[in-house]
Amino acid sequence: METENSYISIRGARVHNLKNVDIDIPRDRLIVITGVSGSGKSSLAFDTIFAEGQRRYIESLSTYARQFLEQLEKPDVDLIEGLPPTVAIEQRTIATNPRSTVATTSEIYDYLRLLYARIGTPHCHKCEQEVSRQSVDEIVDKVMQIPLGTRIMLLAPIIKGKKGEHREVLEAVRKDGFVRARIDGVLLDITQPIKLSRYKTHDIEALVDRLVIKEDIGARLYDSIQTCLEVGEGMMVLSQEKMRAWHDALFSQRYACKQCGVSLEELAPRLFSFNSPYGACPACEGLGSRMEFDPELIIPDKALSLRRGAVRVWEEDSSRINRRYASLLKDFSEKFPAQLDVPFKKLPKGTREALLYGTNGATKKDFEGIIPTLRDLYDKTERKGIRRYLESYMSERPCEACNGARLRPEALAVRVGKKTISELTSMHVERAIKFFRGLSFTGEKELIAREILKEVIGRLQFLLNLGLGYLALDRTSTTLSGGESQRLRLASQVGSGLVGVCYVLDEPTMGLHARDGEMLIQTLKSLRDQGNTVIVVEHDEETIRNADEIIDLGPGAGENGGRIVSHGTLANVLEGTGSLTASYLRRELEINLPTRRRKMDPRHTIVIKNGRENNLKSIDAEFPLGVFCCVTGVSGSGKSTLVDQILHRALSRAIYGSKLKPGAHDCIIGIEKIDKVIEIDQSPIGRTPRSNPATYTKVFTHVRQVFAQTKEARLRGYGPGRFSFNVKTGRCLDCQGQGTKKLEMHFLPDTYATCDQCKGKRYNKETLEILYKDKTIADVLAMTVDEAHKFFRNIPNVERTLRTLRDVGLGYMTLGQPSNTLSGGEAQRVKLSTELAKYPTGKTLYILDEPTVGLHFADIQNLLKILNRLVDMGNTVIVIEHHLDVIKQADYIMDLGPEGGDAGGELVVAGTPEQVAKNKRSHTGRALKKHLA
Repeated sequence: METENSYISIRGARVHNLKNVDIDIPRDRLIVITGVSGSGKSSLAFDTIFAEGQRRYIESLSTYARQFLEQLEKPDVDLIEGLPPTVAIEQRTIATNPRSTVATTSEIYDYLRLLYARIGTPHCHKCEQEVSRQSVDEIVDKVMQIPLGTRIMLLAPIIKGKKGEHREVLEAVRKDGFVRARIDGVLLDITQPIKLSRYKTHDIEALVDRLVIKEDIGARLYDSIQTCLEVGEGMMVLSQEKMRAWHDALFSQRYACKQCGVSLEELAPRLFSFNSPYGACPACEGLGSRMEFDPELIIPDKALSLRRGAVRVWEEDSSRINRRYASLLKDFSEKFPAQLDVPFKKLPKGTREALLYGTNGATKKDFEGIIPTLRDLYDKTERKGIRRYLESYMSERPCEACNGARLRPEALAVRVGKKTISELTSMHVERAIKFFRGLSFTGEKELIAREILKEVIGRLQFLLNLGLGYLALDRTSTTLSGGESQRLRLASQVGSGLVGVCYVLDEPTMGLHARDGEMLIQTLKSLRDQGNTVIVVEHDEETIRNADEIIDLGPGAGENGGRIVSHGTLANVLEGTGSLTASYLRRELEINLPTRRRKMDPRHTIVIKNGRENNLKSIDAEFPLGVFCCVTGVSGSGKSTLVDQILHRALSRAIYGSKLKPGAHDCIIGIEKIDKVIEIDQSPIGRTPRSNPATYTKVFTHVRQVFAQTKEARLRGYGPGRFSFNVKTGRCLDCQGQGTKKLEMHFLPDTYATCDQCKGKRYNKETLEILYKDKTIADVLAMTVDEAHKFFRNIPNVERTLRTLRDVGLGYMTLGQPSNTLSGGEAQRVKLSTELAKYPTGKTLYILDEPTVGLHFADIQNLLKILNRLVDMGNTVIVIEHHLDVIKQADYIMDLGPEGGDAGGELVVAGTPEQVAKNKRSHTGRALKKHLA
């Protein structure tokens, strides 16, 4: 029996372009909202349903909690009833935090830290032998091996890395008879009052004894060590003076290596956290990488000699740099006579190594070397300009101390199933599941591990079901695509087991091969079957056909959209009229095959030889130039590795001197045939409300000039800068020209609210008095691209840019829409339009990663026209794509696979769509065959 709470009832929704929408959405169902780009899908799903859910959550909190949060603005809607708690999973990449990984985001790493802390077997990080507990006698023997005359302190650890004032702890230490303690590294008299910060972490160690190593201190040392271990609960810190500095060593009755003398503290989850100072590698602070001087950037042209300027870094016009260079050059000429005029590539290998890294005692007089000299200059200089200049010759390299593992040696010496936590997280999801299922324990360990392993295997299985089995657990979140990020968070939500929640998702099929779509649909249904409402903004045909209910918005974009065109089951929608989506589903409209395919010229290609980065199996990949090329394959097959990490980075380094290191390969033949390489990806065009499509495309520069040329502006002496919201004179001072104010939500994500002073218009009163055709500069920013194109049709510089924005299907977007509100697909199309607005050179290589994201069937038609237009200008377009309607339009396909991860990385087939469709090993070919029929 249905009740009033069986539906999410919405009345009078007017957010953005929604036209007073009234709709009842059934709860505990899989709902797909579809429609052309700009029809109002996100306005309904995210800006109405999700936003109201968030606002109600804030209101439900206690008065005490709400005092730390700002009140969220209510969406423009008359009524929403029956709305459960809402969770949004959008398609934007997760974060820019380099510490975030697949394992941490999915919360698998939390369980791994617990597993290693509870049942891990510690080993010595020096000799790799399993460590055992040590006795007081063994500790005394080790201390007595310290050179005679050395001053030492014996300290008992009381508090380590805990917040608080610790008054009771200090009082207890005093009562035990101790008068001094080392607090946060400083020796203090604790008989005097000591006030510690309540909100900072502290280390407290009681000073048990201070001695000088002598032959006759054995008895005293034994007693002091025993006291230390009793007070420190089995732990003791020995601090000894070396070279006028104190150095600590940890001794433990618990774990210690008898051979090397290495002691380990009791295993705890924080030891395995690279976000904690107790677990992170001291050298890289848990990042796993460091910025190091790159020989490829320092000496880019190896055909030059030192005298002719092979060392590019020394070309800076800085007296300090030039002095160091002159001195280094003099030393080198003395050490290696007659080598200054020899091209660098012809120098003997030993000489090249010495030039870069120094002789390090290999000769009578040491030669410092270029890289050590630069590192010394970088570390010592206080001039920001020199530091920035030197940083341009550095690139990110794995940390040499931890080899990219992020953790300190003690953490990397603990094993479960003969694997360290770093070795385990380097596995792909699919391989990790097999590893955990193969683990077996007995006794107490089996009881401890059972529940932990259940959670780990369950979450890994969710990742596998969502087509993410190829991802390594230690892969950083910043390298994931928008689709991968979204599915990763979706897996976390499924794993959480929440019930009675309304999930709002934005195109979860993004980045999925046709083969993997079914698993995603089953995951969405399982989320629904747990007792949740799942609302999906989607264009994928199979997802639409599997929905319990479809909401089709339109009929057009922007002002021509915002209405419910069709609503109901698949059968209801197919029977209806006026729905563009239904026309494509009924095959009345479709994307046809091209009338002709461009022919490949074997002399006009660019070839990657022996590509072997990540999972690529030493492949040779030949890309024809002057054609529309698609790189396809299942998720994790190596597409992005081949195109982005090898091809794009190698071309960028060759053409622009980029410091990004290309993936492993032998060489690329034909680089000289390209003069520009442009990657148009899904990354945001800006991360704050200050950035918008008008500023990114530079059209706003021309618009400001138009306003500066008006009669009133000239009378007042206003230049173009007056109309910039980045300049103090013209902008609203209250919100600094942003139109919104950032609200720090503390334990919730930050949000933005409209500025009360300027009402979101960004400018002050005087600036808004300047009119062009009865419109203020704020009015222009509020226009859609379609409206602005009509308004500025007689201004060529403005009209050209706005026309290309319309051509890529963004006519509905407002010029001033904050960049942080754009989807990944919209951001990519803004970049594409910017390139289209430029005058072509004919030798440009465009690389696009899934440009169909966020596009309806009808929008894809327009996109294909644009891409073909670029090719017809003589350029080359390489697209990483899963959408079969795009793939079948390509002139040439390169299909990688056959599977993802370790089972991928091969070039399965290359050729025209018809040739690929005949290949039985190709998953793409099998799916494509139906579309070519």
